[in-house]
Amino acid sequence: MALAAAERGRGCLGALRRLQWNQVRIFVKWASTIGGHSIGKILIANRGEIACRVMRTAKKMGVKSVAVYSEADRNSMHVAMADEAYCIGPPPSQQSYLAMEKILQVTRVSAAQAIHPGYGFLSENTEFAELCKQQGIIFIGPPSSAIRDMGIKSTSKAIMSAAGVPVVEGYHGEDQSDECLKEHARRIGYPVMIKAVRGGGGKGMRIAHSEKEFLDQLESARREAKKSFNDDAMLIEKFVDNPRHVEVQVFGDQHGNAVYLFERDCSVQRRHQKIIEEAPGPGISAEVRRRLGEAAVKAAKAVNYVGAGTVEFIMDSQHNFYFMEMNTRLQVEHPVTEMITGTDLVEWQLRVAAGEKIPLMQEEILLQGHAFEARIYAEDPNNNFMPGAGPLLHLSTPPADRFTRIETGVRQGDEVSVHYDPMIAKLVVWAEDRQAALRKLRYSLHQYNIVGLSTNIDFLLSLSGHPQFEAGNVHTNFIPQHHDELFPTKKATPHEVMCQAALGLILKEKMLTDAFRDQSDDKFSPFASSTGRRINICYTRKMSLLDGENIVDVAVSYNQDGSYKMQIQDKTFLISGEILKEGDSLYLRSSVDGTVSKSKLVILDNTIYLFFPEGSAQIGLPVPKYLSAVSSGAEQSGAVAPMTGTVEKVFVKAGDKVQVGDPLMVMIAMKMEHTIRAPKAGVIKKVHFQEGAQANRHAPLVEFVDEEAESK
Repeated sequence: MALAAAERGRGCLGALRRLQWNQVRIFVKWASTIGGHSIGKILIANRGEIACRVMRTAKKMGVKSVAVYSEADRNSMHVAMADEAYCIGPPPSQQSYLAMEKILQVTRVSAAQAIHPGYGFLSENTEFAELCKQQGIIFIGPPSSAIRDMGIKSTSKAIMSAAGVPVVEGYHGEDQSDECLKEHARRIGYPVMIKAVRGGGGKGMRIAHSEKEFLDQLESARREAKKSFNDDAMLIEKFVDNPRHVEVQVFGDQHGNAVYLFERDCSVQRRHQKIIEEAPGPGISAEVRRRLGEAAVKAAKAVNYVGAGTVEFIMDSQHNFYFMEMNTRLQVEHPVTEMITGTDLVEWQLRVAAGEKIPLMQEEILLQGHAFEARIYAEDPNNNFMPGAGPLLHLSTPPADRFTRIETGVRQGDEVSVHYDPMIAKLVVWAEDRQAALRKLRYSLHQYNIVGLSTNIDFLLSLSGHPQFEAGNVHTNFIPQHHDELFPTKKATPHEVMCQAALGLILKEKMLTDAFRDQSDDKFSPFASSTGRRINICYTRKMSLLDGENIVDVAVSYNQDGSYKMQIQDKTFLISGEILKEGDSLYLRSSVDGTVSKSKLVILDNTIYLFFPEGSAQIGLPVPKYLSAVSSGAEQSGAVAPMTGTVEKVFVKAGDKVQVGDPLMVMIAMKMEHTIRAPKAGVIKKVHFQEGAQANRHAPLVEFVDEEAESK
């Protein structure tokens, strides 16, 4: 067994040495051209995680970085990291991160030679890339012509078809009338995909499974596309059932060279957006990998591509693949490619933008090991992945090393803003093979502890542990197909865990009392003790805890030896323990009927959080009835806002009759469109918000009167 472990260690070290050698060869090849480098300062026209990511590489290269920020991001991590920072407007992105002239003005004032657009915002904006060129600013990305050709999906399909890249059957014409699009959908055959001609990231994308729902889905896609890209033109494509989403990282330079850095599988998605990615794709043979890469390079060369780009394909069960779109920017999931190739793609971007050749030719790019990226979002998977916003009251992460990366733009105490994407971080891991990488991913997810808002961490653990995911049987319909296993009926928290929560609360109270006593003049008062010990008296304390919505009563008896006897219903447990402080974190080491365990302990906002190696638990403390009644009254009388956002469209007015499920409003929050539907049948009494207004979470949106009451 020891010999096997040693062999694994040597294999891992050998792979690391090969990756490091790859980086050494890149450095040697660049050393001869670094004297001609003309970029000494860059402006990052973005925020959050990607801005921090670009700054780290810039610092490594000795390049100064300039940040821009909205008023909502004044105290953000990317502002603190930058060498210079400039405020460019209020929180809405249209007035800040999408304000081209403001960003160009800061570039001139700061004397930056280049702009890195990150991803999202202006990264695929043809006009912005062209303005940079006209003003003599280096745009760290492809030429505007490539952005234009690949950004309009109908144009890109025609170019790819002419270049010999396989494409999906569809309609990409100029006639955008409802009847024309509906007729082509009928010709192609349902189900069909309705997609915005511009943009990406799942925005403006809907599936119509039948002609009956086509127009509703078309209207919804148009609204979202108009909001995201200021263009509501649509295309119709045949929807491939249960496809895989496989994309290839390509890189081109100004000297006509182009290479591929292997593929990533991004099949498992929710709301048409990626949630977990890996490289290389599971089960893809070397031959298919080569053909994918060569097709992607054909696509890049067809538009004279320069810089980092991603060619996205859909793949059927027989590993036939078809061009879907090309993202003319650095992708969110680029770190998994870096991990399996030992490269720094941001450094490649800066070098190539400065006129250098691609550092490695195709035969020099080595594929080593396997990598996963899990996107950690502020969202509620149990509520249709509804995005959320709020403060990160507690945030602790696994330690970063050569095989574990945490790409983030937030710290403990920061707030996830309603104005921007709800991604908190990307957890990226590498190991020598897929199974080892998957184990490391799950181990690291267990160490990612967040308090203050809902996250998808537990869902990612459930997903990455699903037998079909472990087997590599992934496709874009994975979550709906395995819904019951991924969203099991919540079981009652084990009584042993409830006892640990009670113990954590008692010990935390004792810690605070002892700290107060130590600061008091009356340090030896018998009334300052919280141990529960009484002379000749057996003290019992009644505690009420919340397991979800269920109240659990715990009777706690204090024993003379410092242990406790806890009774829940007809079961009695002997429990003891202590709180340990490690750095800024508190840990509960407990023994329940002789079983010893250790968990991280956080107590905030009437909730006890326990983070175990194998999972987590949230145990609530009941709120007095007079307070809970105030918050529940609004929900009983109508529809409330599920999150803070802007009211985009209102479908009803006072006096309208509605049925359960009828649409009431459309809200835009965190770059997503959400339809608010009637929770019950009734008559609209009052609409509290009009189009364009912002509503806070849990705010009453529409007030109802029962239909029966209205008729009396």
